[in-house]
Amino acid sequence: MAEESESASEPNPNTPTPTNPPSTDAINVVPLQAHSPPTKLPSRPRKTRKLSNTIDPSLPKTQISTIVPRIVSRSLSYEGELESAINYLKSSDPLLSPLIETYPLPTLELFQPPFLALTKSILFQQLAYKAGSSIYTRFISLCGGESNVVPDMVLGLAPQQLRQIGVSARKASYLHDLARKYQNGILSDKSIVDMDDKSLFTMLTMVNGIGSWSVHMFMIFSLHRPDVLPIHDLGIRKGVRMLYGLEDLPRPSQMDQLCEKWKPYRSVASWYIWRFVEAKGGNSKGNVVGNSDVSLQQQMLSMQQQQQQQQQHQQFLDPINGILDVGACAWGQ
Repeated sequence: MAEESESASEPNPNTPTPTNPPSTDAINVVPLQAHSPPTKLPSRPRKTRKLSNTIDPSLPKTQISTIVPRIVSRSLSYEGELESAINYLKSSDPLLSPLIETYPLPTLELFQPPFLALTKSILFQQLAYKAGSSIYTRFISLCGGESNVVPDMVLGLAPQQLRQIGVSARKASYLHDLARKYQNGILSDKSIVDMDDKSLFTMLTMVNGIGSWSVHMFMIFSLHRPDVLPIHDLGIRKGVRMLYGLEDLPRPSQMDQLCEKWKPYRSVASWYIWRFVEAKGGNSKGNVVGNSDVSLQQQMLSMQQQQQQQQQHQQFLDPINGILDVGACAWGQ
């Protein structure tokens, strides 16, 4: 290492000195304006979407070559970000533009502490919205309020106590595993908010009972991450097939390539695809397309039973391409 630094600092007389040192666009960091609504995510520095480090002319060429542009995404709850997403998707995908014009703007869910939101997602697994709400209300009462839903409180609840309010033994074990990972420092509300999408996906799928579908829903609806594509969601896959006139239902492994043009706003595109599929289905059950008074997350929960039946039927017909696996649907189960 000493030899490398020495050789890098001594000029080579045979090498001409450049008159114009190499440079790239400088990092542009703009402080985020404060937001008054309490539903926003904790404030973090606002950065431009495409960033690159300024190159110091004194750096060795070997170090300069390692500096590459990087992408920094912003939460959809930042002021103007949702509008930017809408405008971008209209221009990037002409087939998606009519859906954006047809259906109302997305409404962001109230921000909740990540531990509370993940606990709620576990409790709602494979339940209709009404049944899940009933159990969740009893769970909150058992804890003494939502503000008391913390790891120590959840670990203090015996499986029998949870069973008495309608929580299955399996879900009780999931809740305890989540709480233990918080207690051991593997997870925390702050680390979850600060982690990039890939790291967050890896860490949360380590929790028993939380699979890829659950993590994608959590990232979209709770954290308001802008570029999440739920590749295992049957509704999204059916919507992509209808939108692009595909003969077959796309496999999860094909979804990233098919939806490449939606980046970096695949969460918002998914929102409109869900509404598109629901409208095409013409279901009388839970058909609330265009009703801005009902949150999409609530709609998603009410659609779970129908999706589970469709996924089970598909798995029976095509075991290879079926997506009914652990963590791939129904809040991770």
